[in-house]
Amino acid sequence: MTDIDKFIPSNLGPEHDKVLQKLFTVYRDLFRHDGYGTLHLEMRFLKKGQKEVLINCGKEYRFVINYPGVLEQ
Repeated sequence: MTDIDKFIPSNLGPEHDKVLQKLFTVYRDLFRHDGYGTLHLEMRFLKKGQKEVLINCGKEYRFVINYPGVLEQ
């Protein structure tokens, strides 16, 4: 069980676990930081039924996740 499992149960599927873990880690690190920090989360549609998830906190983390809403049509 990871840290994220204790606080945020994910019923989205296993491909979201890496995104949620990174988001949790970045938030935790920002909170513990002795100073100012920003956290940006962006999501956008890609071709082929996918979404791009960007977590930006001085360093950018990029994830590409399958988006089921497009596949159901």
